[in-house]
Amino acid sequence: MSKIILHVDMDAFFAAVEQREHPEYKGQPVIVGSDPQEGKGRGVVSTCSYEARKFGVRSAMPISQAWRLCPQGIYVPPNGHLYSQVSREIFDIFYEFTDQVEGLSIDEAFLDVTGSQALFGDGPTMARKIKQRIQEKEHLTASVGVAPVMYLAKIASDLEKPDGLVIVDPDHIQEFLAPLDIGRMWGAGSKTQKIFHAAGIRTFGDLAQLPETYLRRKFGKAGEHFFRLAHGFDEREISADHEVKSVSNEHTFMVDESNPERLNQTLLYLTEKVAQRLRAKKLAGKTIHLKLRYENFTTITRNKTLNSGLDSTRVLYETVSGLFSQNYEKGRAVRLLGVGVSGFGVSPAEQLDLFAPESLQTNALDQVQDAINRKFGRNAITRAETISTKKRLSGIPDIDFPDQKK
Repeated sequence: MSKIILHVDMDAFFAAVEQREHPEYKGQPVIVGSDPQEGKGRGVVSTCSYEARKFGVRSAMPISQAWRLCPQGIYVPPNGHLYSQVSREIFDIFYEFTDQVEGLSIDEAFLDVTGSQALFGDGPTMARKIKQRIQEKEHLTASVGVAPVMYLAKIASDLEKPDGLVIVDPDHIQEFLAPLDIGRMWGAGSKTQKIFHAAGIRTFGDLAQLPETYLRRKFGKAGEHFFRLAHGFDEREISADHEVKSVSNEHTFMVDESNPERLNQTLLYLTEKVAQRLRAKKLAGKTIHLKLRYENFTTITRNKTLNSGLDSTRVLYETVSGLFSQNYEKGRAVRLLGVGVSGFGVSPAEQLDLFAPESLQTNALDQVQDAINRKFGRNAITRAETISTKKRLSGIPDIDFPDQKK
């Protein structure tokens, strides 16, 4: 018997929540992101309403470009706390139908509902019920794909947005895939698509007609991947793991920055935010990430994996600043900096070395800072080096995947 996999994807999530909270935004082009400053702003669009998309605005687009396309739009800053709260409530709805839930981001998830049919009906019926529950409880719309495998369910959920429901018949997978544009294939980026197009391959159906041996010669190991996807094969299982995968913060400078002191102050400030959130979630990560984007949008990411997990501001900063000094081209203007941590385990607060007084002192300092910030606000106390930076960088969004129901 085929599995029943749902992919639920909220429609223009951040913008839709803003329209729900502000009825006067209904039917208006809403753009969630940084301040556009009448076309001179920095940063990017987090998401936008479907009304804004009619003007050509898209997620991840530079906010200045969005302003040029839609100056009459309603521009609002991200409200991460609100979006996370709504996300948790939506995920609670998913758990009403199955405990096999794999969250991909704050606003989308896979659900394996194969074992829930006796209680809630077949796949399409459950999809309709979930959409109805989200509408009734949150006054938001979601698009759902129903298919026998994860890959097909995700493609299906995107075909009839917003408020869509697309069902893939297990007996007619090739008929479903054949007319779809090759750009929808996982792993087929712009360069690969150009190769496909040059070979006359523009749809899944075109690709499915080619032998696997030919695709292997043409694309190497990726050729096997493309062959299997063209035929709808996907053996992955739902990973019902609801832990936070990573914690990160990043900042886009209003003016490209090349001053070494300000760059390091910004790294320290971002490090403080990440470390405080790690400790609040009782997480410790082994892998430290640095994101660096230059003025011409060239972006590099570097990481370093330590022997044990950390949540210490000092140790995290030492690692991040080391990555920065090793990879930064001195004198170049920087557009964006980001700091992140992944590879989580038990918080080191629970496994301190009694013979490491420096670690104890650092941990005590972090705990005092956290306690004061919990009581008086998250920026009530900070390191002296970041006082001026805090004023410049207020409003940096938290962008980790929110904790979900265990």
